[in-house]
Amino acid sequence: MEKKSKIIWQNLTLTIVVLFLILAGSMYYLNFLSTSWEFSNLRFRQTTGQVQSNYPSEVINLTNWKLTLPTGNYKDPDEIKQPELENYVIDPWFIVSSRQNAIRFRAPVNGVTTKGSNYPRTELREMTDDGKSKASWSSTWGRHTMFIDQAITAVPWIKKQVVAGQIHDSEDDVIVIRLDYPKLYINVDGKNKYTLEQKYQLGKRFKLRFEVEEGRTKIYYNGSRQPVYILSKKYSEAYFKAGAYSQSNCQKELIFLCHNRNYGEVLLYQLSVSHET
Repeated sequence: MEKKSKIIWQNLTLTIVVLFLILAGSMYYLNFLSTSWEFSNLRFRQTTGQVQSNYPSEVINLTNWKLTLPTGNYKDPDEIKQPELENYVIDPWFIVSSRQNAIRFRAPVNGVTTKGSNYPRTELREMTDDGKSKASWSSTWGRHTMFIDQAITAVPWIKKQVVAGQIHDSEDDVIVIRLDYPKLYINVDGKNKYTLEQKYQLGKRFKLRFEVEEGRTKIYYNGSRQPVYILSKKYSEAYFKAGAYSQSNCQKELIFLCHNRNYGEVLLYQLSVSHET
């Protein structure tokens, strides 16, 4: 009886392993088909007579931004600054969207990270003086505003989290827009403080306005007349960030999902920043 039970248990274990491998293979194959279709569609569009925007800077003014990529060396990602950023594109991480009306940011789970993070990003960092200097402002002096019109279009497969827009200070992020799929949050100090969407649908376009003045950071959502959330906090050496900041990596995903077809992705339709003293 004991020997028979052992055989049954071994067969059951083998069956579970086989089913798991079949499921993993199916997920990989479906993702491959999706990627292949996307590239095929891109090639088709390039053969049409449609006027193409070759560079993301032709869609959104990137004069006062620099770009951090998920490529480069360990803890030393590539950064693209002006004037190089003006005529820069790198497929598939930073390109013009298929409809020519947005910038597509993609950050794979196996991407290079910065020294201060364990997660990859394809993200813009606010600059000044035509991109020559880092932006640095205070929440208690002047009025600082960032408007974003965007859609989150993909999340990592296991840890389905992406940051799409944030304010950072000299030490850490102050406030971020975070999708913990399917919930879209305003996140402060690593805690989800306010729910923007209970069931966010990937690809759904939404608008945000960050407004900072007199030590108060206000978040407006989809044209709301009143802020949906207010953070009372004094901070300095601050700057805005926008793009795709995946909140996963190869350690958080299964080993066979550690590849560049597993990513977070954001489409940025509009981006503008203003400062008043």
